[in-house]
Amino acid sequence: MKSTTSHDQPAARIVTLAAEPSATGGAGLSLAQARAFALPLLAPQTLDSGENALAHAEGMSEILRDMGGDEGLQACPYLVYASEHLQRAPETLARAFGADEARLAQSVTQLNQLQRQARASDSALGAASDRTRIENIRRMLLAFSRDLRVVLVRLASRLQTLRHLAQVRAVPSPALAEETLQVFAPLANRLGIWQIKWELEDLAFRALEPDTYHQVARRLEEKRTEREQYMRDLRERLLGELAAQGIHAEIQGRPKHIYSIVKKMRGKSLAFEQIFDLRALRVVVDTVPQCYAVLAWVHQHFQAVANEFDDYIARPKANGYQSLHTVVRDQSGRPIEVQIRTRAMHEHAEHGVAAHWAYKEAGARGYAGVSANSAYDAKIAVLRQLLAWQSDLTQGPQGDAQSGRLDVSRLAVDERIYVLTPDAAIVDLPAGSTAIDFAYSVHTDLGHRCRGARIDGAMVPLSTPLQNGQTVDIVAAKEGGPSRDWLNPELGFLASPRARQKVRAWFNAQAMRETMARGREMVERLLQREGKTAVKLEDLAAELGFKSADDFFEVVGKDEFSLRAIEAVLRPAAPPTEPDEAVRMRLARGPQAPAKSGVLVVGVDSLLTQLARCCKPAPPDPIRGFVTRGKGVSIHRLGCPSLTQLLVREPGRDIEVEWGQAQTADGRAYPVDVQVLALDRPTLLRDLSEVFAREKLPVTGVQSQVVKGQAIMTFTVQTPDTARLGTVLQAISEVKGVRNARRR
Repeated sequence: MKSTTSHDQPAARIVTLAAEPSATGGAGLSLAQARAFALPLLAPQTLDSGENALAHAEGMSEILRDMGGDEGLQACPYLVYASEHLQRAPETLARAFGADEARLAQSVTQLNQLQRQARASDSALGAASDRTRIENIRRMLLAFSRDLRVVLVRLASRLQTLRHLAQVRAVPSPALAEETLQVFAPLANRLGIWQIKWELEDLAFRALEPDTYHQVARRLEEKRTEREQYMRDLRERLLGELAAQGIHAEIQGRPKHIYSIVKKMRGKSLAFEQIFDLRALRVVVDTVPQCYAVLAWVHQHFQAVANEFDDYIARPKANGYQSLHTVVRDQSGRPIEVQIRTRAMHEHAEHGVAAHWAYKEAGARGYAGVSANSAYDAKIAVLRQLLAWQSDLTQGPQGDAQSGRLDVSRLAVDERIYVLTPDAAIVDLPAGSTAIDFAYSVHTDLGHRCRGARIDGAMVPLSTPLQNGQTVDIVAAKEGGPSRDWLNPELGFLASPRARQKVRAWFNAQAMRETMARGREMVERLLQREGKTAVKLEDLAAELGFKSADDFFEVVGKDEFSLRAIEAVLRPAAPPTEPDEAVRMRLARGPQAPAKSGVLVVGVDSLLTQLARCCKPAPPDPIRGFVTRGKGVSIHRLGCPSLTQLLVREPGRDIEVEWGQAQTADGRAYPVDVQVLALDRPTLLRDLSEVFAREKLPVTGVQSQVVKGQAIMTFTVQTPDTARLGTVLQAISEVKGVRNARRR
């Protein structure tokens, strides 16, 4: 707003007078009081549009009265524009007119300032794209729509601005006209304020495409007022005829306005002569038979147009829409579109999936380029209900405007707020968000380094909830991280789930870095002991099967990888040699007595043998021998990974072996490892031990660890024959909580 004359003195005088409560004790508000209060302040002021501020407020008040607003809503425009010239406006208005009126005026003022700052930011930064600008305006309207009156006041203000520009023959800016077509007119349509909708559309379209507008206007053979009167007369005639037949109906009659005509011509590629619904009636009755009765009367008294009848009751549209559509001509040949439906069909069309705006404004098909997401649609659906509730309450049987006022502040539907950065960029946050939520929304690193905040220039605690329209400036350290207190819900530092996730991620990353540092230190100490400090850590990790050194350090730091496996890689393998002399001598001697291990070396009896601990072979497992240095032959199960690695390093040292015939007769038992994976619980070990006892398999050792509630247990049991293990493993798998049981 800009001033053409000085208004410092009048403002000071009004502030002084306003300090005293009104005659109603600050509990009520009359239109005359509000106008008298604002008159000295607004009379000398001129808005950016060139309109006098007082005249603008008066025009808005009349529009709100036509909408059906109560006296408090009609007075709101005076308080809104007066508050911009008051010191401590909220307190002053609350004392003079009541807290509710002050909150409403303050909300509208905040919305005006927010949009003004956003437009200034667009200009300074080189004007954001139209799509971004339109989306920002829509978001700001939704942010304040918890009180429906704020939205109605903004609609009235935009309509009054366009009316003034049309009256003085000034052309609105393209941005203003686009905003009207893309945001304000669809919003009025969704709220069911049809009169406001078509006037906004026509005035905005006239500014964007004046030649097209005037061309269509000339082609209309009647003036708008004459067309409207014709439709009112037709509506009254039809109501009387239906009442005589005992049919109670609601009839809406509305002529098409210019913008709607152009949309239809463009959207359906029609010539002007093909537009049949310049005049349209919508008849709403109680039952389906009444729908067809109305249709019969219409076709009886008017001439039906061929190929212009659709029965969507018998054949509903894919989205469930139902109605009878027909086009008829009157005695003068003028086409009239008639839609007939039941109240249930009308409710579905207005508020359900097939709502009028859902297909009329769809961006994919539409001609206005308007689209909306599901969250926006859901919010507007609630707003329409709020409007209906307010109308019902204000027309109560007692006619008490005060008791009939709807407290829409208790009917909040969208818990979102919109605040500004110091550069006037809009930030969308959940209601109750704090400066820390704001900082994380702007940038993750800014959130980590956040140490303080200024809201509208004043330092506040970091747990202070933000409000719509505030400007937030973050005080950040050069480096550092978040505090663990931020994750405590009782302290109220964070309201956004996204911000909480980022704080947790920071602490998880810190813990991961500490784990990797511990693993790296353990590996480096091992390399020093082995004298292998020249080994590259990346090469060592790759040789052990890890994608990166960090992955390697992580598992070592978590004690999930044995250092012995690293030692085995670091220690060089001896070059392949011939079998030991003792082995060669025994091979030359020929068969001897069976070995004590119960294993026979093919071609050599009584050769020293030992069962490998890595795979614990037992009869009747397929086995293979490996000739060691000084320790005879090590017996492995076929497929043992350790045997495979040994043969890769020292090929030619394997030898055929088999179980001796005496190994079963003497009742010898062999150690076997059984691994069990199960959900951890207090009696798990006892239950598993009972299974081994029942199966008469002695348990000689148990190893157990629990990771994230999951127990990994390894039992070493003695068995003379591994063929029995199948029965044992089946019994173990039936124990409660056991996920897997297998021989290791």
